[in-house]
Amino acid sequence: MPTEHDWLAEQFEANRGHLSAVAFRMLGSAAEADDAVQEAWLRFSGADTRQVENLGGWLTTVVARVCLDMLRRRNSRREQSLEDAPRLTADTGLDPEHEAMLGESVGLALLIVLQQLAPSERVAFVLHDMFGLPFEEIAPIVGRTPTTTRQLASRARRRVQAAGKDEDADVSAQRLIVDAFRSAAWDGDFQALLDPQAVLRADAAGVAMGGPALVSGPEAVAEFVAARRARAARPALLNGAPGLVWATAGEPRVAFCFTLNGNKIAAIDLIADADGIRMLHPVLLRADWTTP
Repeated sequence: MPTEHDWLAEQFEANRGHLSAVAFRMLGSAAEADDAVQEAWLRFSGADTRQVENLGGWLTTVVARVCLDMLRRRNSRREQSLEDAPRLTADTGLDPEHEAMLGESVGLALLIVLQQLAPSERVAFVLHDMFGLPFEEIAPIVGRTPTTTRQLASRARRRVQAAGKDEDADVSAQRLIVDAFRSAAWDGDFQALLDPQAVLRADAAGVAMGGPALVSGPEAVAEFVAARRARAARPALLNGAPGLVWATAGEPRVAFCFTLNGNKIAAIDLIADADGIRMLHPVLLRADWTTP
């Protein structure tokens, strides 16, 4: 006979996909998003929710508060510790793995501006502009009035929109680089395409398919790509950014997400996990980047 714990777990699992998406966009790291969702489960399983009418909204609020605390701690560590400086990127203050993960979610141009937002601005923007929560519900999370919360989101929106204009200007150049990568997958000529420090990373699902978790150096990356499914991959938009997808029967199986350094490919992230691919909102395109 199902217990109350079983019912709670069932309700939580029904909302897990949404909660993971909220946390991922706030934190920019799949690992940190998983931690936030797990913390939300611990709070949910220990709370009295019998009077909660909108369980999905209640859980979203919990995850948002957990993420806000994590963002504030992240900022505090960044301000207090100088020991981390050598391993942080000069542009964004993020380690390369974190930067690549967030780049998959929102685009590399928006990565920089999101990291420049204060935690409360980021939470207000993500919850309102990406998930449609009203300011009256967001205000208690960030500890502000609805009017001030609206101003936080508006300020963040202006900065994100400004970054978006720059990103649009780069899309054509990104497509050219991705097209060059597709061609190189056939003829093996990656010499002018890969950054000297290029890496290729695969998620756990990709490793389960027989690939290594990490390939370092342009020669090793070129050798790996030439022998894999990149030849059959087709152009796609991954959260609006040019990328590639290997698909069967029109169903995406592996996504190739690119991080660029100028006109060079600095990192390739292979996403084979079904949930991870869905979070990229892939749009499969023709070879000329038009919709089928």
